Amino acid sequence: MEVELTVDGKRIEINHFVQDILGSTVLGAAATLHGVDKDCKELLVKVKQ
Repeated sequence: MEVELTVDGKRIEINHFVQDILGSTVLGAAATLHGVDKDCKELLVKVKQ
């Protein structure tokens, strides 16, 4: 699993452990939603505050 984190246009380096945690959490949450294939190849989340 490869996870990229970008904050205000700047790419933030994250280690494999953090990639696994973030990726598994987001994929797990998305997989419970109607219409989301559990075997999706890519998922993009954009958060603005």
